[in-house]
Amino acid sequence: MTYHSEVVGSLLRPTYLVDARKQFEADQLSASDFKAIEDRAVNEAIALQEAAGLDVITDGELRRYAFYGHLVDALSGFDKYGGWAIPFRDESGEELVLRRPVVVEKLQWKRSMCAEEWIYLRSRKSRPGKVTMISAQQAAAYYDPEKSKAAYATRDAYLADIVDFSRREVTELVRLGCTYIQIDAPQYAALLDPQMREGYRQRGSDPDKIIDQCIAMDNAIIDGHPGITFSMHICRGNNQSKFYASGDYEPISRIFSQTHFQRFLLEYDDARSGGFDPLRHVPDDRFVVLGLVTTKKTRLETVDELRHRIREASQFVPLERLALSPQCGFASTMEGNHISFEDQRRKLELVASVAREVWGS
Repeated sequence: MTYHSEVVGSLLRPTYLVDARKQFEADQLSASDFKAIEDRAVNEAIALQEAAGLDVITDGELRRYAFYGHLVDALSGFDKYGGWAIPFRDESGEELVLRRPVVVEKLQWKRSMCAEEWIYLRSRKSRPGKVTMISAQQAAAYYDPEKSKAAYATRDAYLADIVDFSRREVTELVRLGCTYIQIDAPQYAALLDPQMREGYRQRGSDPDKIIDQCIAMDNAIIDGHPGITFSMHICRGNNQSKFYASGDYEPISRIFSQTHFQRFLLEYDDARSGGFDPLRHVPDDRFVVLGLVTTKKTRLETVDELRHRIREASQFVPLERLALSPQCGFASTMEGNHISFEDQRRKLELVASVAREVWGS
């Protein structure tokens, strides 16, 4: 099936859900009561996307504390907030720091990462749905040479387990009837940003070699599932309306031809994203989902500017193999970006309506 409009993954968390999670984590709310509140929030997220008219929907990642929460909560062995901090900034220079997980014990499977999300979505949606997972390369950031060495002597040993567990999850989702799985890989932004690439070199790592290793891991996770649509989402950081990297896709453009993903959801909402020229590397049998509508700012893009940018991109990828989405999730972490629920609704409706105008229903 051809999809021309979709979300990237996360949606803003309602205040009642954020409050309930805090109560649950403080042992002030039972698991069953918290689950009922989660269900209510997911129901609202499904209704929002279906009313907007999107071709593909998610559960909004509302059961996660962050976009990588499915991994951290499903496997024992992570210190949830003990990892190295990553700075996010905006155009004004304002920064915030996100504490990331770190692996401190050998990973063990506690439960499926996404089965609950998919089974609930599957039973309530009236449109095609998808599930989001993170890439092995994103999980690589949760290894610290000092804090993790007692569990895994090397990062490669840790990543071997990440690949195995991720592939196990994909197999389970396919068994449960999921036909569209998205892999989120924002850590690729560190391999396209010129300053960050130079930082890798100064630390003795070849960024191009890392790209090749990441491609191999991505393929190992998704290969062997005919008939399933796999997409990869690559942005440049998204946390409370801030980012951490800049640069176009050219330095990592071989992912388009060397990975086995059928769809690439790409960030194209501002000047940091560069131009469409790297899309010339996309093979003839792949789709590109243009993330032209920003989730970081309240301004609503116009129909004319979106149509113009779609035409620009079609110089590199034929129109029939293009689609439209927001540039990233609306709430990669629980705090969410600095926009309102009304802004979010209008942006989702815009994505769907422009897609209908450009590609038809």
